[in-house]
Amino acid sequence: MADVVMPQMGESIVEGTLTRWLKKVGDKVERDEPLFEISTDKVDTEIPSPEAGVLSEILVQEGATVGINTVVGRIGGAASPPPSPAPAAAPEPVQAAPEPAPAPPPPPPPPPPQAAPPAPAPVAAQDDEALGPLSPLVRKMAREYNIDLAQVKGTGAGGRITKQDVEAFIAGAAARTYATPAPASTTPAPISAPSAPASEPAPLPLAESAKTRVEPMTNMRLKIAEHMVNSKRTSAHVTTVHRVDMTKIAKLRDRSKKEFQERNGFSLTFLPFVTLAAAQALRAFPIFNASIDGKNIVYFRDINVGIAVALDGGLIVPVIRNADEKNVAGLQRSIVDLATRARSRQLKPDEVAGGTFSITNFGSFGSIFATPVINQPQVAILGVGAVEKVAAVVEGDAIAIRSQAHLALTFDHRLIDGALADQFCQKVKSILEGWSAEI
Repeated sequence: MADVVMPQMGESIVEGTLTRWLKKVGDKVERDEPLFEISTDKVDTEIPSPEAGVLSEILVQEGATVGINTVVGRIGGAASPPPSPAPAAAPEPVQAAPEPAPAPPPPPPPPPPQAAPPAPAPVAAQDDEALGPLSPLVRKMAREYNIDLAQVKGTGAGGRITKQDVEAFIAGAAARTYATPAPASTTPAPISAPSAPASEPAPLPLAESAKTRVEPMTNMRLKIAEHMVNSKRTSAHVTTVHRVDMTKIAKLRDRSKKEFQERNGFSLTFLPFVTLAAAQALRAFPIFNASIDGKNIVYFRDINVGIAVALDGGLIVPVIRNADEKNVAGLQRSIVDLATRARSRQLKPDEVAGGTFSITNFGSFGSIFATPVINQPQVAILGVGAVEKVAAVVEGDAIAIRSQAHLALTFDHRLIDGALADQFCQKVKSILEGWSAEI
């Protein structure tokens, strides 16, 4: 019997949502065959079976969010017979129905109505025993949105209130707010006040009066939102932008891209050049390949670069391990492989974990530069803008056409100062502008 657990899909991930079981209880499953799908803020993917056998138990149902390493199911041996049903118990002898009891006397008339009960206590003082176990996240949401959890229907195990229950309650309250007009006030005007002339009601704001369509955010979108807000709340974000002359690399790429495509089966982009330059700069400036743990700095020996991949309705950051040990062709192969499997939900849990530095290529969508958000618990992220041909002043005050791009480095100012960030960017810039090696 083997336990199937919720995997950890990244350092900052503490829970995941089981979105769909791909097998039913009693189905045979092979080792590494997709068993169920999960969704987190980092990945929306299929999880393979840890071993071959028969899915004997499903402990976590579809749509439930559980912590990492929680046992979600069990796989038994293929030869294990299903448990035989217990023998039916002998039927009890039928007894004669008892005589009906005499009707009770009519109840006394109800007491006169009392004064209205006092207002309910604040959310923070709710009776935890009556509500059942509550997660810290549910308590936090209740405090922030001033929600009386006694009015929230729990759908978790044993009626437990989950984060999804609170979100559904908030969405329902918002819908009622927009759908129901505010009741007219019944407070009488003071006797001495003169009667005011009737006035036209003020028009509703555009956001309330316009036609709308409301749909819930996907689990991945909710997780991304939570992760981004947490990053902004954690790190002191500062972005520095440097212009880089990519002409040498552009010419090398133009000369080699046809042969490269025929030899490898995929095209050559600018991203692996920038990734290799960044990996070399991380060796020269190891503080960018680090994280903060309380009052300590944790330096990573390996350089594991995360590459942001855009998905339909989300974003994922698979990791290239030991990026400084690969050449341009090897990095391009890794980028294409990870991006392809990310979009087909074929990434493995360890392929989105262990990143020490991240790169986002917003230039692939035509953006010149942006200010990316740090991927926690890292301390920096490098953004790559589009490579464009522009008129530039070159040596001898001449005007020439050059291929240029902007690199935007967002860093955590708690650990990294602006001067050091600019030195890191200048290192990347010098590698790219002085490129002389072949692919």
